[in-house]
Amino acid sequence: MKKIKTTATELKSRWNGKTPTFWKKVQRLGVIAGAIGGVIIAAPVALPAALVSAAGYLLLAGSVTATLSQLTVE
Repeated sequence: MKKIKTTATELKSRWNGKTPTFWKKVQRLGVIAGAIGGVIIAAPVALPAALVSAAGYLLLAGSVTATLSQLTVE
């Protein structure tokens, strides 16, 4: 139980810590990639299945990249 509290505290301090400039840029790219993927998935027109599938992977990769970039501290 103590290890879980320690991990949660570490994540909280990393989330609120100062993010280095390089990782802020990577985070922005991740958010942009995720937004593009989300727009393609939510498009009101019929799109090829391969494009929608690729958009799902783009959304996943963008959100993971943005989250991990946020946890990087100086």
